[in-house]
Amino acid sequence: QVQLVESGGGLVQPGGSLRLSCAASGSRFSISSLGWYRQAPGKEREWVAGITSGSSTNYADSVKGRFTISRDNAKNTVYLQMNSLKPEDTAVYYCKISSPSSGIYWGQGTQVTVSS
Repeated sequence: QVQLVESGGGLVQPGGSLRLSCAASGSRFSISSLGWYRQAPGKEREWVAGITSGSSTNYADSVKGRFTISRDNAKNTVYLQMNSLKPEDTAVYYCKISSPSSGIYWGQGTQVTVSS
């Protein structure tokens, strides 16, 4: 059974930073692709950033240059460093793992609120 546990969300002022973490268990983490998504109130879930097993990264245009996705295979953890946060970044953030051996799994989500 694959489990993803997210942490690091919270309340931050505009222009501030947060780092989200997502720890995985029960999967072959090092060969999995990982992604971060978010869902704002009243909106559909949207893709934010992704990182392949070879550590190639991609970002949504809305976060490019502000957010950085990274992975630590030794810790089975994926991170999302978020800088220069804006009120429109407010959402529940979810991590997703796509494992060739185990399939696709989602974390439970962590709330990020950007407000003064």
